[in-house]
This record gives sequence, structure tokens and C-alpha cells, in this order.
Amino acid sequence: MTDRDADGTDYTTGSGAPAVANRTLEQALGVQIRNLRRQLDLTVAHLATAAGISTGMLSKIENGQISPSLSTIQALALALNVPITALFAAFDEKRDCSYVRAGQGVVIERRGTKVGHQYELLGHALGGDIVCEPYLITLREEAAPYTAFQHGGTEFIYMLAGEIQYRHGDRLYDLKPGDALLFDSGAAHGPDRLVTLPATYLSIIIYRRDD
Repeated sequence: MTDRDADGTDYTTGSGAPAVANRTLEQALGVQIRNLRRQLDLTVAHLATAAGISTGMLSKIENGQISPSLSTIQALALALNVPITALFAAFDEKRDCSYVRAGQGVVIERRGTKVGHQYELLGHALGGDIVCEPYLITLREEAAPYTAFQHGGTEFIYMLAGEIQYRHGDRLYDLKPGDALLFDSGAAHGPDRLVTLPATYLSIIIYRRDD
């Protein structure tokens, strides 16, 4: 990904994330119709028949290749049993942004809470296929080791204060301030030995919404 400054200088971010593609209205409309059709478990032929259009036309609409008439859009909305505005939701979608002030994260209950681990949720994803859960985890003096965490997705840990030994599967990692750990959270994991307490670390869990 490359940004160009006013003087023409290129600045490469180093990220491998794909660029955001701006959909045309036709493409966004097609994506939304396809998603709604699949949610209803309808084939292209079934929806086309219900809307009174050909399967070829519906295929072109779903692929964003043509601009359907207002009457065709209305017929598709009726066939899908949704308001016309619902067909344009993908075009009007808002980009997520979650803002949490210092000290105002939501303290929540998780399995580790029973052994003295405090979880402060620092944000939440409002939509999309990928869920990102950022936590500030605090292990106080009364905390106990717990290595039976296991869930889908990927987890990233960044040590902020204190010192712990963190287990992932059959391996142990010494974590001191500034150390980071990225791992498949499908394996059993968690703090194995609490060396210096209190300890705090940032834990970011990422997984697909349908996991």
C-alpha cells in the first residue's frame, strides 16, 4: 500500500492489507441482492421467476454489470420480501469506528475472571465478517495461573507491565514489558507462571463472525 505526499514522495506503509475498493452503485446493489437471495436459500432461477425477470438478467444484476430499472428493483424487493431501501444497504454501509476513553472500557466476565484475571473490553466491531476483541487484561496479586483458554481465531498479546510465563500448547514464553506473542488460539493457552504481579497486557482476539 502506497501513499503519495503533496511533493510527490511515495510512502509505503509496509502493510499487506488490500486496498479498499470503492463499489459502484450497481456493484453494491448486486452484492446485496445476492446476499439476501442466499440468506433465503433461493437459487438464481427461483428468484428470477419470482421477480418476473430472466435468469440472465438477474445474473448480470448480481454481478453489477447492468443498471436495473426501478420497476425491476421493486420486483426484486417484493420477491425478497424486503423494503427497496434494504437493497442499497451495501452502498450506504458505514465504516466501523469504536472509541473508548481511558479507564472507560467495559469490565466483563470470562473464564479467567474466576481466578482473578480482570478483562476490560476496549472496543467492539459493529459489523462485518471479522470480529476483533481488544482486551486490557490485569492479573492482580490474588490472580492464579490458568492455561485452559481455547477458542477459534488468532490472538495477539503485548505485555505492558509485570512478568509472566505464558503457555501456548506445549511451549512456554517469558513475557516482559514490550514482548509480543501472536498465536493460533485454537490451542490451549494462558498464563502458566505469574512471575511479577500485578501484570497487565493487551490481548487482541480476531476471528470470523461465523466461527
